[in-house]
Amino acid sequence: MKIMVAVKRVIDYAVKIRVKSDKTGVEMNNIKMSMNPFCEIALEEALRIKESGLASEVIAVSMGSNQCVDTLRTGLAMGADRAIHVDTTSTLYPLSVAKILKALIDIEKPGLLILGKQAIDDDCNQTGQMVAGLLKWPQGTFASKVVVDKEKQVARVDREVDGGLETLCLDLPAVITTDLRLNQPRYATLPNIMKAKSKVIKKVTPAELNVEIKSDLELVQVTEPPKRKGGVIVSSVDELINKLKNEAHVI
Repeated sequence: MKIMVAVKRVIDYAVKIRVKSDKTGVEMNNIKMSMNPFCEIALEEALRIKESGLASEVIAVSMGSNQCVDTLRTGLAMGADRAIHVDTTSTLYPLSVAKILKALIDIEKPGLLILGKQAIDDDCNQTGQMVAGLLKWPQGTFASKVVVDKEKQVARVDREVDGGLETLCLDLPAVITTDLRLNQPRYATLPNIMKAKSKVIKKVTPAELNVEIKSDLELVQVTEPPKRKGGVIVSSVDELINKLKNEAHVI
């Protein structure tokens, strides 16, 4: 069984985001980029499934400009067997990404597609659900535990919901999106990083996959959140209630 993992190149989680002066987006020049943390968790889970003998190959996929190759090499250094770069300079929204993944899945025919539940740049949390719908595959989102039964061709997924944990049994092939508590991703070792630099990364374009990239969303404006005001110390419960009622208007 093959496992396909989608990985996204995003601004590093430790970088302070700055909005462009014209409010058309955020500053991307001279900014440290890295693999989306949820994608790292997805890749780690795929590697663990393979290491347990339940999968034969892990394929990492990324979409975007040539800089995405760096993210794929990180995935190869972690342990992925192959990497596919979908080369495009167009802005990709979740539905376009889902259509590209479906096209790649029709070619590669994996038994499992694993994605991070969301990317930390847009927080959409839509791609996994959309590609499952396009493929008509069962889906397990926000997975905190995954157990694959190769003989029965099912995957048991514990997912975090408001009331606690929900356990799903998915017939394979299936789509799984990962939550933070699923695992702790490994660090790529220096020898594996060096080996990854020489590995060939397959490059395709959306046109070669017969996928038309078109924007179904319009970005109107990007603004910073309002600056937090300083707190005040109240002298009594009555004063607190008065401020909550008459100033904050929350009661």
